[in-house]
Amino acid sequence: MVYRTQLGGARRRGGGFRWQIMVLFAIGAAIYYFANQETVPFTGRKQLRTMEPEQEIQLGLQSYQQILADNRENLITSGPIVDATREIGVRLARAASNEDPGFDWAFNVIDSPQANAFALPGGYTAVYTGLIPIAENENGLAVVMGHEIGHALAHHGAERMAQQNMQRIVGAGVSLGAGGMDYSAQRAVMGVFGGISQYGYALPFSRSHESEADYIGLILMSRACYDPREAPRLWERMGAEAGATPPEFQSTHPSPETRVHDFNEWMPEAIEVYNQSCPNKISL
Repeated sequence: MVYRTQLGGARRRGGGFRWQIMVLFAIGAAIYYFANQETVPFTGRKQLRTMEPEQEIQLGLQSYQQILADNRENLITSGPIVDATREIGVRLARAASNEDPGFDWAFNVIDSPQANAFALPGGYTAVYTGLIPIAENENGLAVVMGHEIGHALAHHGAERMAQQNMQRIVGAGVSLGAGGMDYSAQRAVMGVFGGISQYGYALPFSRSHESEADYIGLILMSRACYDPREAPRLWERMGAEAGATPPEFQSTHPSPETRVHDFNEWMPEAIEVYNQSCPNKISL
């Protein structure tokens, strides 16, 4: 009986973390990262991306067709909102012509209380009518549409998929490294890894995408001769509409206050772009 108890205790204690395995997987993740570097248009940032633009566009089209089919009864096909959305979209697409990887642009309006819009790879864009009262005017709508188009032009969806693959590689290394430990220790190690992955990597990564799309959208709307000064005003309205929000470190998006601050930081450049791109307009 004593022998069995001692043996059981030995099993429960298990071994320590096997760092050699973790190091091997970390090296594999590093090779994966540096072997698949691409450059983000507008910002010049290096990003991890493995999917070809043609594949992104095809996936974007499939998703767009499904969304439109699911909202067939809510599609608005004519009227002032549709006309304004399509005019803004065409002007933003024209402003992105130098960075366009071959998008087949489309702009639609969906009747929904959501205060939102989206642009999928390929330039497949939709605006929900719930956004219109907050946008207030064409400049405000151009802020949001430019932001969503910025995500598509920066290949953020493909980058997110590649980054998730890298997280899985590292996660597999952590799991195997902890494989010799007892069950409670394994759970603790994976819990720590999950927390670090979530709050130290995934959420900051998502917020950086949002900020990058904000910047790209601001430059696009300025090139397209929409007043960039509406961007911080829009996010002041968005913040008022949102009410109480979780702390920024727990969110996938920067806070409205952070976005207003960023837009004001970028504003001199945006005004310069506007004045250069719109000689027939009154200078800002």
